[in-house]
Amino acid sequence: MDTIKIGNFLRKLRKDKQLTQEQLAEQLNVSRRTISRWETGSNLPDLDLLIELSDFYQIELIDMLNGQTQCDREESIEESYKKIAQYTAEEKKVTLQAYHVLFVIGCLIFSVYFIMEWIHFDNSPIVDFIEGFCLGGSFGLLVLGAIVTSSKWKNICSFFQSNPK
Repeated sequence: MDTIKIGNFLRKLRKDKQLTQEQLAEQLNVSRRTISRWETGSNLPDLDLLIELSDFYQIELIDMLNGQTQCDREESIEESYKKIAQYTAEEKKVTLQAYHVLFVIGCLIFSVYFIMEWIHFDNSPIVDFIEGFCLGGSFGLLVLGAIVTSSKWKNICSFFQSNPK
């Protein structure tokens, strides 16, 4: 999938509607910087935002994924579905990679806690703090990993993107 081609197409669609990045960001409840990332091809919108964009611009979703309108291409419906499935698979892959990183870090922190308990350090306040931090941190990362892999993660991300500091 050519992210730069898609980004250029998104920029063209926005300019055809005579919108600034800020105006489009307000329409979609995302930040202006997010729109900029889409248009430069460094990042692509989630599938739900792509669907919202295709409705907003009144074009087919597959045209968004191709980075061109239907009159510019000849493609079967089967190939269109394959592209949409590929886009969804890429989104899932990114989420799964984030979960793996969180899981590994959580396991490492829990290992430190387990080793400290096994060695039986003196119960000084510093050792108690480190053990508590390791146990709480590993549990927190486990919970965060569960949130990242749930459907609520996108809602949380879009909330923070639409409410910049």
